[in-house]
Amino acid sequence: MQFNQLFKREKSLIGMIHLSGKDKNEKIERALWEIEVYDSVGLDGAIIEDYHGTFEEVKETLRQSKGKFEGLIKGVNILSNPYLGFKVARDYGAKFVQFDSVQTPDLCIETYNLLRLEFQDILVLGGIGFKYTKPTGRSLELDLIDGKSRCEAIVTTGEGTGIETSIEKLREYKRFLRDFPLIVGAGVNDKNICDQLRIADGSIVGSYLKPNGDTRLPIEVEKVSRLNNLLNSLRRF
Repeated sequence: MQFNQLFKREKSLIGMIHLSGKDKNEKIERALWEIEVYDSVGLDGAIIEDYHGTFEEVKETLRQSKGKFEGLIKGVNILSNPYLGFKVARDYGAKFVQFDSVQTPDLCIETYNLLRLEFQDILVLGGIGFKYTKPTGRSLELDLIDGKSRCEAIVTTGEGTGIETSIEKLREYKRFLRDFPLIVGAGVNDKNICDQLRIADGSIVGSYLKPNGDTRLPIEVEKVSRLNNLLNSLRRF
């Protein structure tokens, strides 16, 4: 399956779930509420990530949300070991995994390729030039050629969490990728979403949705709605 077959609407908006809270129960309860908000507002997808949590908490969140929120395409990003994402995604009804980097130095290629063969129904959003990853030392064109062969959408970011991805970077990536999906993985907000998504094909939004960008706090529903409304206005043109 290709990215545009799973995310059918033009310009996808995917909300991040950071799994924050004072203990396991609060993390999962908050994650389920945030998923419900994303679904009710009308976002396209949600990623459950062990940013402040654990793999087991990701798994339990997926288990409790399985069969619910069917308007939302769920995915996982296991920062502690992204290879674990494939099986837990399939087991609990998620449709994609995120790898912060699919660049050659950052992958165990043999393991990754075996998992891709085993889990062909699970899409991969793969990072190239992602925040906090080291450059490969090769040309961007070669990195993107490799990336296209390893995933269904390329994700790139600026220099860090909440930092805007430059328009120039997005244009350069899109020049090589053409029709291949490009996702902005950080720094999208209500001031830049229209400009960013006139170039990119979707965005993953997390810290902007939190008070003062603090990933440990719950999302603000008004910010989710505002961002989604802005994107809907872009889709009409």
